[in-house]
Amino acid sequence: MKRLVVLLGPTGVGKTDYSLSLAEKLGSPIISADSRQIFRELPIGTAAPTPEQQARVRHYFVATHSIHDNYSAGQYETECLQLLDELFTTHDELLLTGGSMMYIDAVCRGFDNIPSVNPEVRQRVAELYRQRGLDFLVEELKRLDPEHYQRVDRQNHQRVMRALEVCYQTGEPYSSFRTGKQRQRPFVIEKIGLTRPREELYQRINQRVDMMLEQGLLDEVKRVLPYRHLNSLNTVGYKELFPFFDGMTTLDAAIEQIKTDSRHYAKRQMTWFRADTSIRWLNADEPLLTNFCPET
Repeated sequence: MKRLVVLLGPTGVGKTDYSLSLAEKLGSPIISADSRQIFRELPIGTAAPTPEQQARVRHYFVATHSIHDNYSAGQYETECLQLLDELFTTHDELLLTGGSMMYIDAVCRGFDNIPSVNPEVRQRVAELYRQRGLDFLVEELKRLDPEHYQRVDRQNHQRVMRALEVCYQTGEPYSSFRTGKQRQRPFVIEKIGLTRPREELYQRINQRVDMMLEQGLLDEVKRVLPYRHLNSLNTVGYKELFPFFDGMTTLDAAIEQIKTDSRHYAKRQMTWFRADTSIRWLNADEPLLTNFCPET
């Protein structure tokens, strides 16, 4: 039976370096499960693998799309499964790694068949968001789909908008299309989670933000400033710097906000991952050969 090893963990834990060594041990390319590293315009702020790292091990789903592309976890599921099917013809083991919870679930569990939405409906919801704000959309969702209203993260405008789009498109509640059933995959899945003590992780996150600034994050954000309205730029490391370029805050305050939001994101990731009892957790500093023992 073919096997997919899924290496996951919170932002800043050290997945990139660990994945390179693990990929070489497995004889596998690296399949990225990072919803922002796919955008070619954002290499610094997303801590994408460097050209040297990509030369060391072949990577997929890194810098493959533009921030202008409307790319979803559902599309990732389709494209990633197609890629796995191709690669498993020449590999017995493959490595998928990242911290994007929805992307990992898309491959491991699968998504429900949510109806597609035409551009006119999507534009209508986007206009409502711009003109009337998130609170209005949340109330609309409560009216049209009270069940999903109770479940959804009501502070996440993208998820609220997506649910409303389906409600408007179909005339049915978004929740009526969700079954929650896990799809069977034609390969074994082994999940490995990397962890560190919280204070150590937070220190690494802070240091990584400082390193991104040294590498040219400000110039990278400035280049995409005209496109700040895109969903792809509703991203930690970018959205905090937009007010600085508007003269609404200081650089020091914006940098501190990036660090704070990054730590909060890491906490949300761990909350999500800890609900998955199939993950085997390892300390990220342990030597690879002693802490990774493939199942037979």
